[in-house]
Amino acid sequence: MSETLELQADEREALQSIYEGDEAFKEIDPTTFQYKYGEDDNFKSFLVEIKWGENYPNEMPTINMDTFYNRNLVPAVKQTIQKALQEEGEQWLGCGMTYTLFECLKERLDELTSEQPEHVATQSIDLDKVGVSAIQISDSTDNQKKEVKKEQLTKAQKRRQWEKTDNKGELPRGYNWVDIVKHLSQTGYKEEQKAANAANSSLPVSG
Repeated sequence: MSETLELQADEREALQSIYEGDEAFKEIDPTTFQYKYGEDDNFKSFLVEIKWGENYPNEMPTINMDTFYNRNLVPAVKQTIQKALQEEGEQWLGCGMTYTLFECLKERLDELTSEQPEHVATQSIDLDKVGVSAIQISDSTDNQKKEVKKEQLTKAQKRRQWEKTDNKGELPRGYNWVDIVKHLSQTGYKEEQKAANAANSSLPVSG
């Protein structure tokens, strides 16, 4: 086993012992480790991932701040944290530094995340809002269409309705008088017919 692999094995064992029972620490694989800072629902919470290369600890490990957990972290904060880890790590080249890197951030959390806004509009949230508003708009549009559809008239009906008006949309006074007179005249004619029939039926039939 090479010297670097021995150093890595020793450091891995030390990390497993130190962080045993610490839910913030996670070993992804034998050369990749993560540590989470802050609570999940805290807007300043973030996760640091450190990956060892073949020559670690004689070279700097890869520091990854672009994990899914950090999706709400603004770029400026990511760069600030990465820079702090880089500066700290350069002092420990040749030695196991993962524990030191994870721990050096704990006392500087407020300083390192000072540029993180409390409310960050993520793309997924915006899409949900757009979806909800689109549904609401669609529903209201459908309702309007249904209401308009109920009131639709044929061209002939519209023309007859317009002809009854004074071309201003208002019905002229006495527009229905003709209908009333016609109705009364028909009713009166029927009454006269009934009276005539009754009179004829009462006359004696001549032999």
